Amino acid sequence: MLVKSASFITSAPALASCPPSEWPEIAFAGRSNVGKSSLINCLLNRKGLVRTSSTPGRTQLLNYFAINEALYFVDLPGYGFARAPRSVREKWQPMVHGYLEGRESLRAVIWLLDVRRDPSTEDLEFLDWLEENEIPTIPVVTKVDKVSKNKLGRCLTKIANSTGLEKELLTPFSVQTRQGHKEVWELISMSLDPEA
Repeated sequence: MLVKSASFITSAPALASCPPSEWPEIAFAGRSNVGKSSLINCLLNRKGLVRTSSTPGRTQLLNYFAINEALYFVDLPGYGFARAPRSVREKWQPMVHGYLEGRESLRAVIWLLDVRRDPSTEDLEFLDWLEENEIPTIPVVTKVDKVSKNKLGRCLTKIANSTGLEKELLTPFSVQTRQGHKEVWELISMSLDPEA
């Protein structure tokens, strides 16, 4: 997709505060240090649209970005952010689950995993929840430039075995080399138009 415009719209603390569901939405989910913000910036060819931080857990709201005035990207709070206050961590699940269950304009969740880390209990529980609720999920494995090509294959096999997903469903992605950029956009386009 050619990104002609991309802009931050709002940060919503709950489903009721989200913008009118006039456009389809793609949500981004994963652990707080998995590289969500960097991946979104890379997909949109914008360096600083989505704020990145070295401190996990900075995203604590549902952050909306308008793409080409036709599509929303929604940056969800990362799970597993140990440094965030307990009260914030406890709000995460009802806020995110409420959004994912209740947002009719949601088309898919891009679920991110770090190639260098084994999927955590939280990762697997979140995937199980997505599957139980029949929410279309696009698994993307980030930071693949951090491992050698030989090791990448082994890492993807290990992630596939841990998650129970077919290895072919995992899309390797690198912000640095832009590997996976085209493939993720193709998967997004398929989610927006399943009959295409």
